[in-house]
Amino acid sequence: MKSISLSPKQQKAIERFQKDEINGHLTYLRLSKVIKNPENAKVLSKIAHDEKLHYELLKRYSGKDIAPNKFKIWWFFIIARIFGITFGVKLLERREEKAQAGYLQYVETIPDFKRIIEHEEEHEKQLIDLINEERLKYVGSIVLGLNDALVELTGSLAGFSLAMQNSKIIAMAGLITGIAASFSMAASDYLSQKADGEGKDALKSSLYTGVAYIITVALLILPYLLLDNYLVCLGITLSIAILIILGFNYYISIAKDLNFKQRFTEMALISLGVSALSFGIGFAVKHLFGIEI
Repeated sequence: MKSISLSPKQQKAIERFQKDEINGHLTYLRLSKVIKNPENAKVLSKIAHDEKLHYELLKRYSGKDIAPNKFKIWWFFIIARIFGITFGVKLLERREEKAQAGYLQYVETIPDFKRIIEHEEEHEKQLIDLINEERLKYVGSIVLGLNDALVELTGSLAGFSLAMQNSKIIAMAGLITGIAASFSMAASDYLSQKADGEGKDALKSSLYTGVAYIITVALLILPYLLLDNYLVCLGITLSIAILIILGFNYYISIAKDLNFKQRFTEMALISLGVSALSFGIGFAVKHLFGIEI
């Protein structure tokens, strides 16, 4: 039963909080049943239990049962399965941080909200070291392959574009350069890991580096394989590079609690700067040697 008289605005806010809590409860509960690590599953189950307690507490004030948003539950579950449990859960926690701000508006009127806020803060602490995912363990290797491919290949393609001015020849040159560089980077990472005494994980680390490099190469070269105008191809390739940088840094910023804006700006400026420099070198080489293709 309600212990206080609620205004229409407060009633609506509590019902909204209720929906968020039941959504969180069902999402965490579902994730806890599919995660393989028993310790991680236990933590997720505990958080799901707390979310249900919050829902029941809010129900005492609203006097209503609120139906969950099945689409949101499905959405966060799919995100966690595709991009990793750490990313999915931390993305969900970011939504809960917004909910905490909402609770703070009513904590003086409804003291029980203080208990919910304390639980939410505890969730954040538990989730910091919640999961030891392989994809995050080798994120340094992925960054190495991705970053090197973006910097080296965008630069190479920019230089090739002005020097060769033929999209198919540029694609061939870029593909040869990219594949050779991916093997080189993977081998270098393997030897580096071995030298640092990480022999056990050296092969897997080098594979992450090589695969990240090759995937990036394929995406950057694709416009040159599909279109004829080399300048249009270069523009699309640079746009793809920015999108890769944007998506990857957004993922890392959430999964590893890093500064998104700083990482994105730095990586984008380096890639575009090298591309501009290489484009100038291509122009100089073409006119210096009088090469026409």
